[in-house]
Amino acid sequence: MTQNSDFQDTKLENHAISYRNRLNSWTIARVLASQERVIVARFRTKSDADGYIQHLQQLSPDTVFELFFDYRQEEVTV
Repeated sequence: MTQNSDFQDTKLENHAISYRNRLNSWTIARVLASQERVIVARFRTKSDADGYIQHLQQLSPDTVFELFFDYRQEEVTV
């Protein structure tokens, strides 16, 4: 049984996302000067991600970090 069966986009390649990667949806990214985002870490819970982003901001206060929920629309194969 596949998930996201309503999603039918032929432009995207069909990549299966492993179960382990689907669990870690809260993502912290570092925002670079060119507005490019580099993923720093992924977490299962928002509270874990919030705690880690506070730690990162204490270590480097001049760096901009962003917390977001990474919703992947690729087809999932179980």
